[in-house]
Amino acid sequence: MTPTALRLALVTCIVAISAALVPGAVVPATKKPVGPPLPEGAERFVLSDRTTETYRWAFVRHRTIARTRPSYSARAITRVSYRTPELYRNAVQVLDGVRYANGKTWIRIRLAVLPNGATGFVPRGALTIFSTTHKRLLIDRGRLRATLYRNGQPIFSARVGVGQARWPTPGGEFYVREKLSGYYAPAYGPRAFGLNARSNVLTDWLGGGFIGIHGTNDPGILPGRVSHGCVRMRNPAIMRLFGLMPLGTPVSIR
Repeated sequence: MTPTALRLALVTCIVAISAALVPGAVVPATKKPVGPPLPEGAERFVLSDRTTETYRWAFVRHRTIARTRPSYSARAITRVSYRTPELYRNAVQVLDGVRYANGKTWIRIRLAVLPNGATGFVPRGALTIFSTTHKRLLIDRGRLRATLYRNGQPIFSARVGVGQARWPTPGGEFYVREKLSGYYAPAYGPRAFGLNARSNVLTDWLGGGFIGIHGTNDPGILPGRVSHGCVRMRNPAIMRLFGLMPLGTPVSIR
């Protein structure tokens, strides 16, 4: 081995050891987004990335079909509508995409179907321009607390109510699909967020048992395990969160 090659090997070894020993050390990524092999000339790209706290979303431009692979010949998973069941514009979190040599592009999005956590590919033209947020909401069902982060730093925290044992709040990775206001339903408080999460139990509810984050007209029961699956906050807290948390914000339920 030449002296130059030996020095290069030593440097590589030191970098690897440092990354293993130093908490939170980051080694530059060398791999493309994971997925099945693509045709020659096609490329994958990342749109939402937890490591950089960068998340993107878009409105649905027109009704489309989400598929298992980035191809019109792939199996259909579900229809993706222009509007939500509450008739708001349908927002979707965009995760990554595939661009073919002929310019055709497919985007992988989070879906609002069971099982929770499902994703699918839609044509790029079915979505509007992408918007970006650096915020993320963490709901801790064990501690009964919701915390909003911006660039990894907490900027809001509140005690919450979650689902009862027989109607649990589902865990997983979700996002804010809609922001609701101007309705009259005291039990839901003055503001609400609609998520793409769905109850694994109350699947026969109107609209399919979607999970939301909302206020309450009974603040004395909070915090606790008190709901049919939704996350409840006291009204001052939900009003403050409504001003801080935009559409497309990822929501991690632990």
